Amino acid sequence: MASSSAIRKVTVIGSGLMGSGIAQVCAQSGFKVVMVDQTREILAKAKGGIESSISRVAKKKFKDNPASSTQFIEKTMSNLSTNVDSAGAVKDADLVIEAIVENMDVKHKLFRELDKAAPSRTIFASNTSSLSITEIASSTKRLDRFGGLHFFNPVPMMQLVEVIHTPQTSEETMKTLVQFSKDLRKVPVRCKDTPGFIVNRLLVPLSMEAIRMLERGDASLEDIDQAMKLGAGHPMGPFTLSDFVGLDTSKFIVDGWHQKFPDNPLFKPSPLLNKLVGEGKLGAKSGEGFFKHGKK
Repeated sequence: MASSSAIRKVTVIGSGLMGSGIAQVCAQSGFKVVMVDQTREILAKAKGGIESSISRVAKKKFKDNPASSTQFIEKTMSNLSTNVDSAGAVKDADLVIEAIVENMDVKHKLFRELDKAAPSRTIFASNTSSLSITEIASSTKRLDRFGGLHFFNPVPMMQLVEVIHTPQTSEETMKTLVQFSKDLRKVPVRCKDTPGFIVNRLLVPLSMEAIRMLERGDASLEDIDQAMKLGAGHPMGPFTLSDFVGLDTSKFIVDGWHQKFPDNPLFKPSPLLNKLVGEGKLGAKSGEGFFKHGKK
């Protein structure tokens, strides 16, 4: 599908789980994509992962037509290139999406460099899930052309994109980002720059309150999970969800919010969560969190 928006060329900074997923859906949707990371080895591994993922997509999409499957894979991969030079990779970009480590200082350093290298027309977006878009954007001189594009993991499968506006983001930028999300066959929702945006702002406090119930001895974690599945229609309970998200990720988000808003009781840290993370029990990815999982 060719893009109908003002976006044609996309640069994705970061080739981890989120960055490579974003690059994949952009390439699949007909955008020319440059994926950037620190070394060619990292990029080669990420590109190989994308090709494997696209092959699985093609197998399902064209299960009775091997020729079309091959053509789809080749066309998608031809839309994707890699670069270790972030400044060089944004020189003709219409949109730059940052998907690097959740560290404000690192993001500021990156965007200061990109702001000097990219054309003035280029829109910048961050895929952050927990940091302030307004604060990230403050390192640039294009406040009206800076927004948030928060994708969900796994990016090729999850339909939602939260499109975030700061007080300075122009309506033209927002319309372009919303249309871009639709061109990716995603469902965009608009939200102002508030902690956690929509999904995490609701899910993280819910998970934290479930942990506090367990800490107080109000109910067992099994019964809390069961109650939320059967009583609220949730596909999984808060403890199961926390284990899949990663307890370290939840702790990182809550600690950041608590530091910024110390008087908000919803953002109060949990001694139990801190203890589990300190013991290396991070959830499904480590083999144990609130529940025990298979060996990793």
